[in-house]
Amino acid sequence: SIYDDSPAERYQFPRQYLDRARACIGNWIVYYEPTKVAAARGYFAIAKVQNVIPDPSAEGMYLAIIEPGSYLDFASAVPFKDSSGPVEEGISGRAQWSIRPLSSDDFRRIVQRGLEDRAPPLPRLGEPEPIPGYREEQEPFVFEMEHERTNFSVSRIVRDRVFRRVVLGAYDQRCAITGLRLINGRGRAEVDAAHIRPVEASGPDIVNNGIALSGTAHWMFDRGLIGLTDDLKILISRQANDQDAIRNLINHSGFARSPARPADRPHPHFLGWHRRHCFKQ
Repeated sequence: SIYDDSPAERYQFPRQYLDRARACIGNWIVYYEPTKVAAARGYFAIAKVQNVIPDPSAEGMYLAIIEPGSYLDFASAVPFKDSSGPVEEGISGRAQWSIRPLSSDDFRRIVQRGLEDRAPPLPRLGEPEPIPGYREEQEPFVFEMEHERTNFSVSRIVRDRVFRRVVLGAYDQRCAITGLRLINGRGRAEVDAAHIRPVEASGPDIVNNGIALSGTAHWMFDRGLIGLTDDLKILISRQANDQDAIRNLINHSGFARSPARPADRPHPHFLGWHRRHCFKQ
């Protein structure tokens, strides 16, 4: 975007879209990348608009304020068109509008496609014998939606599963701190999708607030024994009892691995929050 956007928090737009944006207040919206964007993802996320206000830092611009905790990336981006045509039915000339109305039926169709679990993170090889007392089967995605979008809701279970898929996909199922990419016999990656700013501290379920970490790295990150600079240099706390062991564990470069897409990198806003509130100096 050419505007000052932070999708999980605000959407900036000029005065010409004000009436359309105000119509979204209190309702759910869908984010999309238009086809003119190189390698556009199509429809890629949902959120709920809390309010629309003038932008105090830019004359003639406005901000759609996103309801905290409502933003959610799709498990799989939904293309603008499929074999039967545009996913939005009856879109006609409105396709060029940056902000446009979306019917409840179109909203339901896009969300269902975006949240459905169409494939495991990695292909499963063979059918290994199950381990007694251990289950890996995933429950299907379930979300509640009445006819009107204002009653739409997504459970925490669905949010966690979608967040894991999006973050692990961005990091190729590899720990950003150690570089390890461990996959079990049923195709499940060992790494966790860690929030940089935790959900409990109003951290959004957005790929820029996520990082793929192995169990040990995740434990150290959450407890402030390691942190990251804005350019992803790995910081080791002086309070760690065995700094040499940590140095042997992390990437030899001293930097965390970065996602292939620059847009998926951890946002400095969240990294700064972690340094201020979690990292032990």
